[in-house]
Amino acid sequence: MPAATENILVRGLNWLGDAVMSTPALIRLRQARPQARITLLSPEKLGSLWARQPFADRVLTFSPSESVWEVGRRLRKERFTTALIFPNSIRSALESWLAGIPCRVGAARAGRSLLLTLAVPPRPGAMAMRKRAPGEIRRLVQSGGGPALYPATAHHVHHYLHLAAALGASPEPLAPRLAIGAEETEEARVKFGLTRAAGRPWFGLNPGAEYGPAKRWPPERFAEAARALSEKTRCRWVLFGGANERALAEKIAGDIGRATGEPALNLAGKTSLRELAAALKACDLVLTNDTGPMHLAAAAGAAVAAVFGSTSPELTGPVFSARARVARGRAPCAPCFRRECPIDLRCLRGIETGQVVAAALDCLRTAP
Repeated sequence: MPAATENILVRGLNWLGDAVMSTPALIRLRQARPQARITLLSPEKLGSLWARQPFADRVLTFSPSESVWEVGRRLRKERFTTALIFPNSIRSALESWLAGIPCRVGAARAGRSLLLTLAVPPRPGAMAMRKRAPGEIRRLVQSGGGPALYPATAHHVHHYLHLAAALGASPEPLAPRLAIGAEETEEARVKFGLTRAAGRPWFGLNPGAEYGPAKRWPPERFAEAARALSEKTRCRWVLFGGANERALAEKIAGDIGRATGEPALNLAGKTSLRELAAALKACDLVLTNDTGPMHLAAAAGAAVAAVFGSTSPELTGPVFSARARVARGRAPCAPCFRRECPIDLRCLRGIETGQVVAAALDCLRTAP
């Protein structure tokens, strides 16, 4: 089939971090199919993320209230020739099957491979994320731990590239990337008061994590790191987060203000997703837990210092960015991938303030 007649649907991921990690595959798909019409199907909460991205010609969104049958009927009217399905769910494959898309490409999984015309087997070196049981965690703590679970080749970026490679895209990895224009960034600076004064840098701080408390470095440690970095760089601080993290951000902003004598801005719950991306890009450095805004900041081009405790940077870290650094815990039970720690959160509490400050300063040394 000539490329000019291809009408490709890409079913996007449901979570912010996963969606950002799929951008290398989208970039490679565009490189492999420069003449094809590529439409991205996204949950509406992430729809604005894909605006003005060079790898997609159009974005379709669906709401949480829409059934798989309703989405399938809408897609059928578009007469797509090919579907590239990033999620592993049965629903995402069923959407394209109901739409009657003749070529349906996705990961082979029990219960859904029959809905695909090309069920892509796992790539060599692929490893699924495994949540540890509480009993296993206690045994590992008592024994001092075991060998590392995940190699760098297990990163989720490789999984999405592997799926796109089934359509001829290069599987060669590259850093996740999102186009956020200079005009958008300047609008965010003006709207949220992030303009520079006397050349002083703005540092962002994202202390929350929607996944659960096992991914949140203690708030007092964030405040300590912010104070130390303020002393070394004369930076100003802006807090980010969702609406449900306003109180957490307000507490840390207050602690920073008392420690440095200068108020910190609290933008938690005050930005749209697109504004969040632009505001993160406007920062000279973003200090964050392992969470969606971490991926967003790195993909937008910010320098990122990320804290990893119960999760694995080999699987989901910002490891492809030259301007990103990771501070991680060395608890024998990490990574456990649990939302809540069944013991004492030692993976995060073991990360010292100085370790995070050093990672942040190293990020700054790589800035252009």
